[in-house]
Amino acid sequence: MIAKIGRLAVTALCVVALSGCGSIISRTVAGQGQGHQYYPGVRWDVRDTPWRFLTIIDLPLSLVADTLLLPVDMKHGPYE
Repeated sequence: MIAKIGRLAVTALCVVALSGCGSIISRTVAGQGQGHQYYPGVRWDVRDTPWRFLTIIDLPLSLVADTLLLPVDMKHGPYE
């Protein structure tokens, strides 16, 4: 029972750690954002890369993070 809870906790921690990864990268790493845009994390996730299988996990979480950060994006301006 404890091992099952431990595995569930580790899985939940991994999901939280991956949450909004595209949103974070597109806003903080120079050259990853594509200028002033809305939903940059979603756009970063759907680009063609060999890591596309992670999009299944990250895309919905980036969508939520980008929606929450939409007022910031509207006021901030371009991410360069």
